[in-house]
Amino acid sequence: MDSRSHTPVTAALRLCLHALLTGLLALVAVRAVGEGAPHTGAVVALTLVTAGVYGAGALAGRPGPAGAGARAGAEARATSVRQRASMRPGTRAAALWLAALCTLWLGLLVLSPDALWVAFPLYFLQLHLLPTRWGVPAVVVTAAAAITSFVVHRQEIAPGAFIGPLLGAAVAIATVLGYDALFRESERRRELIVELVATRAELAEAERTAGTLAERERLAREIHDTLAQGLSSIQLLLRAAERTLPGDAPATAHVRAAREAAQANLAEARSFVRALTPPDLEHGSLAAALERLCARTTGPDLTVRFAVSGTPVELPTPYEVALLRTAQSALANTVRHARAGRAEITLSFMDTSVALDVVDDGRGFDPSGAPVAERGDGGFGLPAMRSRAATLGGTLSVESAPGQGTALAVTLPLAGPRRSQERAA
Repeated sequence: MDSRSHTPVTAALRLCLHALLTGLLALVAVRAVGEGAPHTGAVVALTLVTAGVYGAGALAGRPGPAGAGARAGAEARATSVRQRASMRPGTRAAALWLAALCTLWLGLLVLSPDALWVAFPLYFLQLHLLPTRWGVPAVVVTAAAAITSFVVHRQEIAPGAFIGPLLGAAVAIATVLGYDALFRESERRRELIVELVATRAELAEAERTAGTLAERERLAREIHDTLAQGLSSIQLLLRAAERTLPGDAPATAHVRAAREAAQANLAEARSFVRALTPPDLEHGSLAAALERLCARTTGPDLTVRFAVSGTPVELPTPYEVALLRTAQSALANTVRHARAGRAEITLSFMDTSVALDVVDDGRGFDPSGAPVAERGDGGFGLPAMRSRAATLGGTLSVESAPGQGTALAVTLPLAGPRRSQERAA
């Protein structure tokens, strides 16, 4: 017998089914012998053969060792009830075994009217081993055969002859179909729990990674804006002091040593900043990182292009980080919400500023509506981008309308004196 799982409940149900069918077969044989009915020998022999065939099938379907039983149970739980209709070799063997049982039962039904009670466990076997589209008709045919046998043997038509088999068939169908529905529901809940556990682990890892990257960016920005700038200023002041001192002055050697120490520590600070920058900026310029981002985001439903305008200049690390994170967040919003077919990122270098534009042809939205953080979807992309730009003295503008796409632009200032200072750093 094929069993879909080997839980204690199903094991108890199988034992009850074995006991019911065995007891009913014994009842047929005992009544045939006790009443001295005609064909007693044939009834007893056919009863024993039926019991033997049933026992062989039941033993063949018993679970193996513990490990094998666990594997079989897991495989069975992963297979839906409807997939039993595929008639794999094991299912075909079970169907042949069931056909042999029903044939033997029909023989008993011809010889003894008491055999009609065996129809009740057969109902459950048919519904369990056969697909629903075959199991229900098989139960109906079995009930009809039991009613016919009663009418033929008793030579009378009584309400109980119809009510008993039909009621038993209805109960069996309702029980098995109800169990199938509960089984499918439990499988859906199990799969949902597995998915939720996996998602929780992924979210925890994503939060940890995001926290690590955010802390790396903060440290890089702090080191660049404080230590590196301070060491750069100290180096420039010591260089100026060294130029003003006479060559034979006693303090010249000390000033030169201090300047060299400041230069060495500045190089060390810059190496720390490079090590703490986002991975996309470790092996190339901001333009190269943005181009890789566009290539990664491009897919079957979205084409992302990248362009550079103006003459590229070296940007401070906080600027590169801010522009890269803004582009990543904007493209993430495009993929998740815009339903766009085309997007374009443009990095523009101007005399006094650097700008990043992200434009898509998606469904757009109303920028004058409620902020994203207030709409209940849990997003904080635009406020985060606006805050990041404001921290660096820049601005973020968004132009969009329902059905007309979205254009996002972030502009960061690059004043002449500041650019010279940043290059000197």
